[in-house]
Amino acid sequence: MGLLGQNILGSDFSFELEIRIGAGAFVCGEETALINSIEGKRGEPRQKPPFPFQSGLWGCPTIINNVETLANICAIINRGAEWFSSFGVGRSKGTKVFALAGDIVNSGIIEIPMGISMREIIYDIGGGMKDGKRFKSVQSGGPSGGCLTEEHLDVSVDYESLAAAGAIIGSGGLIAMDENTCMVDTARYFMEFIQDESCGHCVPCRIGTKRMLEMLQRMTNGEGDVEDIDNLQTLANTVSDTAMCALGQTAPNPVLTTLKYFRDEYVAHVRDKRCPAHVCAALKEYSIEAEKCKGCGMCAKACPAGAISGEKAQPHVIDKTACIKCGSCKNVCRFDAVYLT
Repeated sequence: MGLLGQNILGSDFSFELEIRIGAGAFVCGEETALINSIEGKRGEPRQKPPFPFQSGLWGCPTIINNVETLANICAIINRGAEWFSSFGVGRSKGTKVFALAGDIVNSGIIEIPMGISMREIIYDIGGGMKDGKRFKSVQSGGPSGGCLTEEHLDVSVDYESLAAAGAIIGSGGLIAMDENTCMVDTARYFMEFIQDESCGHCVPCRIGTKRMLEMLQRMTNGEGDVEDIDNLQTLANTVSDTAMCALGQTAPNPVLTTLKYFRDEYVAHVRDKRCPAHVCAALKEYSIEAEKCKGCGMCAKACPAGAISGEKAQPHVIDKTACIKCGSCKNVCRFDAVYLT
């Protein structure tokens, strides 16, 4: 339609767009890493200053905005700043797009006015938790976001309020988790992603995320000790304070928030060698309730390790030293006699 290019609509004004395909690196959400990627260099952040508006793409002054910001421009121009500012709260104006996912009835992309509560998002828009299960936590801000609890459901969803609670809006990810979620394993899962996506440019992020992941892996494997909790806390704070870019600075968020709000689960993993949510395979322990067991032998037949013994029509028992914790016995038991301790 002649709205891009040279001499737009016969005027002296010219404007061109050039689309570049990136490598898909998570760290390229950081503006200077994105500039490096566009220039064909390794996607890793630059030291600031100079800031991009001083010296950015190919040394020229550069303004970096994401697509969501650019998408708001037409609405603001057409309806005015006052109209746009009528949505939101405090310094967080307008609307925000979130990707709602997890153990929730309605998942998908949502657009909400800044300032509504997390409860409205999860229950009014998301339809609540699947299968009538109890809400446990919501992780806000993408892989480097923080995990909040039921007590935060009425927190205003805006930049300042979420930051005060230890989370971020970040990339707009919201993952709702139900009662069957292990928060230690959740922290391990996100740290595994962050550690893999670290560009390796600075020591705190390159080494710190690796060491945090190792501690979390030990805990979920039943090999952690009580000292690991304090060491993990100290290291997470150090990485947050000293990493070069926002990826490293926010990487410890899942760890710090789960340590703050679900510390009892960490203690159970390292002191009691128990996963309260029965998620961590290495910490599962199966037992047979004698009163319910009919001695049918189905569990013994299904056990690949031969860890179950017992006479016909008599209660069976599981040899804990031989059990490989596969769960086959529980899956085949028709009398609900096999349970996790």
